[in-house]
Amino acid sequence: MREKIKLSGVPETMLQTIYARAKESRGRGAIHDAKAEEIIEKLDYDFSLADKDTAMRSGVIARTIVLDRMTKEWLASHPGAVVVNIACGLDTRCYRMSGYAHWYNLDLPETMAVREKLLPESGTISQIAMSAMEDWGSEISEQNVPVLIVIEGLTMYLSERNIQRIFTVISSRFSNATVFVETMNPAMVRHFKEKSIDASNAKFNWGIKNGKALAELLPGFRFMEEHSLTEGMAEFVPIYKLLDKLSAVRNISNKIIVLGKEV
Repeated sequence: MREKIKLSGVPETMLQTIYARAKESRGRGAIHDAKAEEIIEKLDYDFSLADKDTAMRSGVIARTIVLDRMTKEWLASHPGAVVVNIACGLDTRCYRMSGYAHWYNLDLPETMAVREKLLPESGTISQIAMSAMEDWGSEISEQNVPVLIVIEGLTMYLSERNIQRIFTVISSRFSNATVFVETMNPAMVRHFKEKSIDASNAKFNWGIKNGKALAELLPGFRFMEEHSLTEGMAEFVPIYKLLDKLSAVRNISNKIIVLGKEV
């Protein structure tokens, strides 16, 4: 029997994103996400809005491509590291990656109750049911190891103050941390609407122009590099190979900003 899931607001967006990955995985195949396909088969949920929302789907696939590549490269050069996936929803990256000692998936209690049901995890993959603004750092048992923190699809729904709070939690717990954080351009926050996301009553609130501007808000973190999601789009929409060279297009696209915690 299929699982009926009732969620609203930001937690509901995780159903749209896993559906986007599953559909891509069994269709065009720009990404391969067998776990997402498996989960979608278990759900009793109306995905008709997500089906029509090509903008949302393209964004999800583009950021999956970019973040998968970045995470894989980072883990290859930091064997035995710890990864913390903030606002994980039903993200399945931990099943596509190797080389980590421990992977922590963190999200709100109501979200993690759904994840626990659909993706029970143990051993080197742990679940933390807490807000990203709480002291989740105390749940991480490993000491003195490199840590990667991934914050995907979250900052645009928060306030600047809450984003600073998350980085304070990171800073107070880790001396050696790298953060991959997805951000949205302020113009897109004001004008862009995703049909499927809008229906869940989740609203975009916050954006920032670039990584340098973000680092200025976060004492103790330094800007290292940034990647535009146009890099991911170029993998399945050929015109983006050209568009990616235009700074105007790169600037308006969501970014994955890399920040380092200064020891």
